[in-house]
Amino acid sequence: MTVTFPRVSLPLLLAATLFSSCARRPQATVPTASTAVSTPAPATAPVAPAAPAPAAKPAPIGDQSAAQWYLKDPQLDKVPGVGATRTYTELLKSLTPTPVVVAVIDSGIDTTHVDLKPVLWTNTKEIPGNGIDDDKNGYVDDVHGWNFLGGPDGRNINAETLEMTRIVAAGRKRFKGKTAATVKATDKAAFALYQKAEKSYAARLKEETERNQQVESMVGPLTMMVNNMKQALGTEKLDTTTLRNAKTDDPNMKRAVAGMLEMMNQTGATDADALLKELEDGAKQERSMLENSLNLDFNPRADIVKDNPEDMTQRFYGNNDIQGPDPLHGTHVSGIIAAVRDNNLGVQGIAADPVRIMTIRAVPDGDERDKDVANAIRYAVDNGAQIINMSFGKEFSPQRPAVEAAFKYAASKNVLLVHAAGNENNNLDVSDNYPASFYLNKAPVPNLLTVGASGPKDNANLTANFSNYSKKAVDVFAPGVGILSTLPGSTFGNESGTSMASPVTAGVAAVLKSYFPKLNATDLKRIIMQSARVHHTKVKVPGTDKEADFSTLSVTGGVVDMYEAVKLAQKATL
Repeated sequence: MTVTFPRVSLPLLLAATLFSSCARRPQATVPTASTAVSTPAPATAPVAPAAPAPAAKPAPIGDQSAAQWYLKDPQLDKVPGVGATRTYTELLKSLTPTPVVVAVIDSGIDTTHVDLKPVLWTNTKEIPGNGIDDDKNGYVDDVHGWNFLGGPDGRNINAETLEMTRIVAAGRKRFKGKTAATVKATDKAAFALYQKAEKSYAARLKEETERNQQVESMVGPLTMMVNNMKQALGTEKLDTTTLRNAKTDDPNMKRAVAGMLEMMNQTGATDADALLKELEDGAKQERSMLENSLNLDFNPRADIVKDNPEDMTQRFYGNNDIQGPDPLHGTHVSGIIAAVRDNNLGVQGIAADPVRIMTIRAVPDGDERDKDVANAIRYAVDNGAQIINMSFGKEFSPQRPAVEAAFKYAASKNVLLVHAAGNENNNLDVSDNYPASFYLNKAPVPNLLTVGASGPKDNANLTANFSNYSKKAVDVFAPGVGILSTLPGSTFGNESGTSMASPVTAGVAAVLKSYFPKLNATDLKRIIMQSARVHHTKVKVPGTDKEADFSTLSVTGGVVDMYEAVKLAQKATL
């Protein structure tokens, strides 16, 4: 029998598997094709799995920190990491750290993860599970944080619309039949925002519809191709070793093998099944984008949370389920910051004990709402967080003043905000991304660090190809490509995005605050920026074919350097 292999367009497949750098929510995340590795909890600290356990327990994987390239040192290891390992060995070994709370405003967290459970912030004034607001802070049973995406009946929002979708849906009702000439003077600003959103919405809907068609059209052919190759080669697993060693005189098979190897190499997939999963995940994301994010009639908020999203004075809504329906993103972010360092298991967080993670769920699979962001910041500040990580962002911010008021509140309480720059490979000098690095009056936010993503090699790819950049609005870059961290179910895996670069920076800030507690929020920002390692490498400007000096793509022109930051902090606190 002759096995035939349908032609699969490599460029289309790559587009399909990699497009989700923009589509996947939270916005500042780019999934990296990899196989998550799992480990059971140590016998001394059993942990319930986040999903039903497999029939056979996975073998313990031990310490995986050697794969965390971002912990390495640019001088000692010749890798553009932050130098965390070197810092602990050389500079911090004789110093005593103090407690620091880092709030993670995100999608949720796996509270049972073996590498995270010991570092969760605990509200000691709250009695778990008694249904009473023991500490009178307005939130019932907020033992480890709060969920602003939940309802009083325990249900939770997972998928949400984009902000542009919400603006368009409301604007079409409010401004039906109106033009710029006929709209009331008091409504002109709102009408202009609506028109801008309509333009962006139309472009995005067209783009995502075309992508969906491309992705859906490729799932079947690639599945057939993989199955036929397995049959022809007599194997159940098409990994790179099997494909390189494949012996065949069939020219069609040779082309298929070469094409499969190239696709796996380009996407980072470990085998053909991982490649298929990447494509299927992409198809799922596209369907969600069209059915939920861009659906003008989709409104889960009204049914679940039951608040008034336009009432910015409402603060006490939601529930205490900080895990939520999909805690992958928040779990990964939290591990980067403070996964247990000394258990010889899994990964090492940048910040060591006694740094704790406070979880605030406010970021759905779609655009976060300004109201939730503002309330999440206020909750974090009021409950003792000294640093807040914000790995999210969006193109529109209709209630921007409320978020800026929360920024100022955080500044008044000496709290540092760390924000992901975003993954649209845009120049933020000319493109919008919120929360913004500047107030409406153009003044810089003194307690906010905006972070772009850098890669593992000091070459043309030092700037991650998805990262936003700006000489004015992006303060610094930090490792954000192939970042190994915690995943739900006590597993570990790689993710890429400015979502990862932000917690790398927040982790460094937590170390500085822990070992040098007298530093205030503006001190932390200044030290991290001044100590950044400036690179003059010629790099590809994200989203273009142009080259530029890396130092021109951010305010500092550098990559976060924990080793140099600690040295600077030592001098500053003498």
